[in-house]
Amino acid sequence: MGITDADLPGSAAALDDLRSGFEGPLLLPADEGYDEVRAIWNGMHDRRPALIARCRSTADIAAAVRFARAAGLPATVRGGGHNVAGTAVDDDAVMIDLSLLRTVTVDPQARLARAEGGSLLKDVDTATAAHGLACPAGVVGHTGLGGLALGGGYGWLTRKWGLTCDHIVQAELVLADGSVVQATDESHPDLMRALRGGIGNFAVVAAFTLELRPVGPLSYRSALYPMEDAPAVLRAFRSFTEKQSDDLRVFGAFQELGHDESVPAALRGRQALDLAVVCSADDPESLAQSAQLLDAVPAAGYFEQTMSYYELQARLDASGPAGRRYFTKTCYLADLADGTIEQLVEAARRNPSRLSSIDVEFLRGAITEGTGRPSAFPHRDAAYLCTAWAAWLDPEQDEANVAWSRGTMAALSPWQTAGSYGNYVPEDESAAPAGDAWLAEVKERYDPENLFRGRRNVVPAV
Repeated sequence: MGITDADLPGSAAALDDLRSGFEGPLLLPADEGYDEVRAIWNGMHDRRPALIARCRSTADIAAAVRFARAAGLPATVRGGGHNVAGTAVDDDAVMIDLSLLRTVTVDPQARLARAEGGSLLKDVDTATAAHGLACPAGVVGHTGLGGLALGGGYGWLTRKWGLTCDHIVQAELVLADGSVVQATDESHPDLMRALRGGIGNFAVVAAFTLELRPVGPLSYRSALYPMEDAPAVLRAFRSFTEKQSDDLRVFGAFQELGHDESVPAALRGRQALDLAVVCSADDPESLAQSAQLLDAVPAAGYFEQTMSYYELQARLDASGPAGRRYFTKTCYLADLADGTIEQLVEAARRNPSRLSSIDVEFLRGAITEGTGRPSAFPHRDAAYLCTAWAAWLDPEQDEANVAWSRGTMAALSPWQTAGSYGNYVPEDESAAPAGDAWLAEVKERYDPENLFRGRRNVVPAV
């Protein structure tokens, strides 16, 4: 089925321009494949764009942008479609779909990678691992690089090397007028700063150039604790965090454990605390610190393995499959106060879904300093990030699971510091990130008509 003047708003000339030379498929609501492509990771969102433009080149992106502007329609951008708020798709908008653009090329001598805008983290990891290199990124391989990097990007290596956004050295951008620019800190420096953690609705990133880091074998250690031991474990974690090496990353998760043989019989099918520690396998200081933390309280179950960064990155891929219903609330904490620990344990006991978790992670290290490149990412000094990940299958359980996630964060309000992590903000709270007025000024300069006005929208200054 072809595009006709009756299918979409806008002039016949604009429609003809879009048809002419567009390399990828253009999908309308009645077309085969439309429902498949509009579906995103979070099954909570069932939105119907006016048009899906499946781009195969930067020229396709520019053509889709020009059409949306001429038609007076908002434009959303889909990379991995992994954002919990569903920012990749909106009703009656033009979805600029980058998921066909996933080529990653590596220059090992310069330690740089060029990744197209639809690349997933696993695409970047696959290309860079062959050279013993990596870009610090998130912990789930099917996450889109674009959304993660533009919103910050915490992961296993961030305490040692900094955020994903800190490693953006160049971006090929399609601006709201359809023009293409190569942005660096020397060319369009204000736009580059905004892209690093400013959520990203200033332009469409057709390709990122990323700085890479040398990464050797990693030690992954995980200890399982019953709920009655969780307070003691978190207090030990608290006393340990400020002393730990920047090479060390500690991640705690309250979750219901499965019934497989790797889980101690006493914990199968029960809520427990899983404390995971990652560090360099050839760093004696980090290995000793890792053992010190995990030995502070005897564990009911223990797992240890030396693995490559690529293997580590794939470890959690099965934990959050597409199509489930997800809702997240998150906050920063200055400390793991006794009251905080009590509330976390109580919230874990109230968890209504076997698929949900509460995550606690210590930040700082290189996150605080960054790489020296200007960025818009806020809250670099935050000590802890806490997230209530609600995940479930039955739409009739929406209210109960959303309420649990909200309630968990509300109970922590006495100990919270300002702000939250933008990549985890739910749909109904997805206003523009708090920050300096200069973000709105950058938006005014590059997108004065607010074409890119998705649910994480920075409104133009004027």
